[in-house]
Amino acid sequence: MPDTRRRQPRRPASLRRAAAAASVVLLAAGALAACTGSPAPGASPRDDTIALLLPDANTARYETFDRPLFEARVAELGDYDVLYANADQDAAKQQQQAESALAAGAGVLVISAVDANAAVSIVTAANAKGVPVISYDRLIAGGDLAYYVSFDNEKVGVLQATAFVDALRDADEGSGILMVNGSPTDSNAASFKAGAHGVIDDSGLRVLAEYDTPGWNPEKAQEWVAGQIVQHRGSVAGVYAANDATAGGAIAALRAANVDPLPIVTGQDAELSAIQRILTGDQHMTVYKAIKPQAELAAEVAVALLHGEEVTAPLQIDGTPATLLEPVAVTIDNIMQTVVADDFWSVDDICTPAYADACEAAGIG
Repeated sequence: MPDTRRRQPRRPASLRRAAAAASVVLLAAGALAACTGSPAPGASPRDDTIALLLPDANTARYETFDRPLFEARVAELGDYDVLYANADQDAAKQQQQAESALAAGAGVLVISAVDANAAVSIVTAANAKGVPVISYDRLIAGGDLAYYVSFDNEKVGVLQATAFVDALRDADEGSGILMVNGSPTDSNAASFKAGAHGVIDDSGLRVLAEYDTPGWNPEKAQEWVAGQIVQHRGSVAGVYAANDATAGGAIAALRAANVDPLPIVTGQDAELSAIQRILTGDQHMTVYKAIKPQAELAAEVAVALLHGEEVTAPLQIDGTPATLLEPVAVTIDNIMQTVVADDFWSVDDICTPAYADACEAAGIG
């Protein structure tokens, strides 16, 4: 069968580098549009239906990028239905959504788990119906997975912490840092934290306190940081925040407490608001993950599995074929070479009137 990748428009350089890591047997397909529908009960697995189950809306990337990119690639591959659901950070709700998708006849589940341990029961139920499961972005803690596609998540933490430590080399003696980690139910959060600690623990920086943010909720991050500012007033030199949503919460707490100058703050996901905060100096860095090749690879694998095709991958993790793409650190110095070059965000997206002066000062345009 022909390789559908040969017919796609040429991708920007960093996306091509990321996509080159992925190896999968692809299915030839036509250019018909996929349908997006709601699960309906009473059907057996079909060869035209894929379920995409995403975990939350706190993290902007899922609705802004992952879902539309996945659905667009499926549409390019053929006439398939995509049953979509977002769990709103509720593991029980995601379980119900998976059950509904299976009852509606989904032939493949693509799931980014709210709770890596709880989702094992979803995998078990799917396997019992002969439905393969792709673990998307977050590795499910067990079960017979058909494929796993994500990023090198420990490296994400290393990139964050390396930029963080470098920026804090001149921090006042006696000051320390706060660590706002990710959700304790997200398997990736443990990898981010491990990667970050591997750098921070050897840096000589003093960790004043750290917090695992339930559900990646920015309001909970803000509340916790606000309390720590009171407890450690005048001593907070930096806030390691595991993603841009929690970074936004931390910065809101710092602003509300009139902390000046703002401490160094990290992030992840290259959300538009984070890129703009980097331009104004409120946030030091973020981590850009090229979601397009991740979502497209998941779509390609899902279609192949839907028709019983064999898939291959560059590595195996716990016996599961896996592709891990490369994350990239973004600071004010390389916005044009990363998120703009890859059409992740345009200059017009970033440089709204409120940020025009900051864009000009940074050479964005």
